[in-house]
Amino acid sequence: MTTATKTILVTGATGTLGRPLCARLAADGHEVRELSRRSPDHPVDLRRGTGLDRALAGVDTVVHCASSPRGGDEDAARVLIAGARRAGVRHLVHISIVGVDRVPLGYYRAKLAVERRVEESGLGWTVLRATQFHDLVDRILTAAAKVPLVLPLPAGVSDQPVEVTEVAARLAELAAGDPAGRVPDLGGPEVRTFADLARAHLAATGRTRRVLPLPLAGRTYRAFRAGGHLAPGHATGRVTFEEYLAARGASARGGAPV
Repeated sequence: MTTATKTILVTGATGTLGRPLCARLAADGHEVRELSRRSPDHPVDLRRGTGLDRALAGVDTVVHCASSPRGGDEDAARVLIAGARRAGVRHLVHISIVGVDRVPLGYYRAKLAVERRVEESGLGWTVLRATQFHDLVDRILTAAAKVPLVLPLPAGVSDQPVEVTEVAARLAELAAGDPAGRVPDLGGPEVRTFADLARAHLAATGRTRRVLPLPLAGRTYRAFRAGGHLAPGHATGRVTFEEYLAARGASARGGAPV
């Protein structure tokens, strides 16, 4: 595996995953180019591509983290791949989501389409799929808890949240190496029911709500209920949801994270 210092461009550098990834790559000694629409050095809107060629000049590896549930991911990937070809980029690393080939959610279908574009790009490529970040589960449960007295949840659905810094560390490792194709999924340490995660969240936030599982309808709900978004055979993450919540609480109080 190649481990020499590289020039690595990260898309979505200011996002939830992009920030710890850039920090990890810099700590490992790589030259990091942080690309986002609001980047002071490399402001690029990937759907338009303005400024992309300048940002890609001399880049060895691209880690593609930019994504939006509002749409446009496939167009952004097309523009990025064309620019990477022009620049002679050797390695394109893409972060995807466990279950994009099993859950018929529109956002997941777009992520799967991006995977296929990466695979067919003609570049050396690596794709890592991860389960949902603790941060996402936290935000979902925080929003659900705004309902008075009860906390409504989809009945029968489990999740396997993973710590984002662990995903960043794995991506940094992959970016430092050679193209590896589709690598093993990265899942959180535990598969937990949403009701169980909700009770942990309520305890950590000091709220009192009755957890209310609600049966839903549709193919997407059935796919989630069947566990299409889970990777129990790849529970390689270590940080539990409770540990994440404790660290977040300590950080909010100004203390040291656990």
